[in-house]
Amino acid sequence: MSGEGSGREGGRSLKQRVKTAKKRTISQTRWLERQLNDPYVACAKREGYRSRAAYKILEIDDKFKLFKPGGRIVDLGAAPGGWAQVAAKRVLAEEGKGKVIGIDLLPIDGIPGVIFEQMDFNDEDAPERLKAMLGGSADVVMSDMAANTTGHKKTDHLRIIGLAELAVVFAREVLAPHGAFVAKVFQGGLETALLNDLKRDFTTVRHVKPSASRADSSELYVLATGFRGRAADLD
Repeated sequence: MSGEGSGREGGRSLKQRVKTAKKRTISQTRWLERQLNDPYVACAKREGYRSRAAYKILEIDDKFKLFKPGGRIVDLGAAPGGWAQVAAKRVLAEEGKGKVIGIDLLPIDGIPGVIFEQMDFNDEDAPERLKAMLGGSADVVMSDMAANTTGHKKTDHLRIIGLAELAVVFAREVLAPHGAFVAKVFQGGLETALLNDLKRDFTTVRHVKPSASRADSSELYVLATGFRGRAADLD
């Protein structure tokens, strides 16, 4: 993200404040105010990305080089499309040199170079449908899936770790040798067990917190690179 201005002019803060509307809760008002004052939201609009989340995967890819021309990418929880957008550009999918497929419970507007289907990853037949869409192995499986929050930290943590674990199972089935896996988790203890599980099949496993992840958020990403193959297959 290119920085343009500090958000201050003549020593006066330009932060926008939102009045609580009659039908808007205080938490909704705070969320809207945060969106209006978020530099990544403004930058995404300016640079044509679907969401601020695009800058998370941009930063991860800039550092760890996940996307290569001709790469085959699976995006789980693709809506509104920021991650798929970045992947499609970097693997040159629009030019026919790579492939990006994505799914989500929510619909998304078409993205050049991205094959999208609206479906629930929890559906029993979802993995096989994804494999059919992919038509071969994948170089990267990425998941920005998140369950609806309940407000109860332990429950929310269990839910998102559960989604990440499902994504890991799928990744083990479709990744090509030396492939990579990246998924959103939240701090809460169980993410360490997920990392230890991934270490069986990947040469390097780490936590990543991109700059675009809000500092006050417990959001983290687990990144596993150098897929060796399923431990059971190696045995």
